[in-house]
Amino acid sequence: MCLAIPGKIQTIEDRYDGAVRMARVAFGGIIKEASLEMVPEAKIGDYVLVHVGVALSIVDEDEARQTFKYLAEIGELDELMPEDP
Repeated sequence: MCLAIPGKIQTIEDRYDGAVRMARVAFGGIIKEASLEMVPEAKIGDYVLVHVGVALSIVDEDEARQTFKYLAEIGELDELMPEDP
């Protein structure tokens, strides 16, 4: 199932001479990169909904936590967890 997952922006950097804004986003302890092109107003500490490496919208912290709770309940967080070596 394809879902947009909420995560908290940890860092932001401009790449390609400022043409692309990328963020490192924390998803329950897992860090992944996401483009901020669709949410240029996003800043460090914001929660964003991320789908296939693109932040789609900014959400509040309560909404992000509730979404994580629901995803955990239905077992959809497994793909975010790191594989055992």
